[in-house]
Amino acid sequence: MFKLLEPNKIFQITSKAPKYVLFLFVVGCTPNDKTAIDYYVLDNPLYDYDVEEKIKNLNITLPVPGDPIANYVPTVRFSETKNSMLVYVSGTGPRRANGDYITGRLGENMSIEEGYEAAKLTGINILASLKKEIGDLNKIKRFVKVIGMVNSTPDFYEQPSVINGFSDFIVEVFGDRGKHARSAVGMVSLPSNIAVEIEVVVEVIR
Repeated sequence: MFKLLEPNKIFQITSKAPKYVLFLFVVGCTPNDKTAIDYYVLDNPLYDYDVEEKIKNLNITLPVPGDPIANYVPTVRFSETKNSMLVYVSGTGPRRANGDYITGRLGENMSIEEGYEAAKLTGINILASLKKEIGDLNKIKRFVKVIGMVNSTPDFYEQPSVINGFSDFIVEVFGDRGKHARSAVGMVSLPSNIAVEIEVVVEVIR
């Protein structure tokens, strides 16, 4: 417990020892005050395994990200603080290693299983873009938000099952930190007739 001293008492103390004056400031904050406390322990690893090694163990090689096909950038850093930042990833499609895309329309000429694999491939391409932007995928604190768009007919209603190809893959690699808020919506068409397009927001340590 701290006792406040009257001004004349403070004068008596400082006058006896003028060369050694200590000012003590006590600042109180609660554990839930996220503006005052960074509740992530940044001195410890976010994962008990190497994320990039896990990707390799899944027999997956991250491709070299392709160039944007229009007037935009693949990734944008936002809301940067001392310890973390958000990274927005532009809409990404199921680009194969040879540069071709998986194309087709769910409910017309693609099965749910094929759409699922297209969404998973899109996830691999998104990780490649993130790797290029942040250098080390072990720095990802969490996947915050995912918007999954499925090229589908008006009477196709299984968009969530298709985008699960992305979500299942991300959770397999990142565990609980890969779990995310998500939308899975149908589109009458997508650029170049690609089967799916996905954009994400991730939180990353600095």
